[in-house]
Amino acid sequence: MSSPVDVYMADLSSALSGPRRRRADLMAEARDSLEDATEAYEAGGLQRVDAERSAVDDFGDLAEVVPGYRAELGIAQSRRTALLLFLVMIAQPLVWQEGAWAWTQQPEGTTPFLELLNRSVMVTGSLSIVGAVLAVVGTGLGLRYPWLRDRVARATAVFALVSAAAVGTIAVLMGWFSTELEGSNLAGLSIVGGFVLLPLLLVSYSAQRCLRLA
Repeated sequence: MSSPVDVYMADLSSALSGPRRRRADLMAEARDSLEDATEAYEAGGLQRVDAERSAVDDFGDLAEVVPGYRAELGIAQSRRTALLLFLVMIAQPLVWQEGAWAWTQQPEGTTPFLELLNRSVMVTGSLSIVGAVLAVVGTGLGLRYPWLRDRVARATAVFALVSAAAVGTIAVLMGWFSTELEGSNLAGLSIVGGFVLLPLLLVSYSAQRCLRLA
């Protein structure tokens, strides 16, 4: 039969999701704490099973323990989301550098709308980079100040989703209208899909996981 500590750890593990490394660290810390408490009760004269039951009782009911662990995992996921958003956004100026690649050659008949889209994606991308940097700092502080933890995790997730939606929409429009001008059979949209939409989908997925934990 499984020991009380093993049963408790299995239930705790099934109740938690999030970044694997941080989750593994938290689970290891919990087990170490339970093992130390068990050994202390054994030293006091209790049998192993009774010592483990007492250690589990002291550790706390899952309904009380799980929210704290979820908050820790939420801040870890929000930090990962912020870093991912930063990396995706910081690569975009290189991907879309005018004239550097086949898909960034200036079309012969550019329009004011296309120029507006180009400026819009530059502004939106720059704001996303700044916001991602602030989110990385904020999630770091969130580990120190519990009152900030939940707020910054949720704010990071929402900001990442809004940034991904805005940049993705503008990029699709840019790819579509560039294709219209160049007559290149949706080549622009293919580039947008591979270099913009797919990375932004990863950002959105990470942000949604963050919201579930926050």
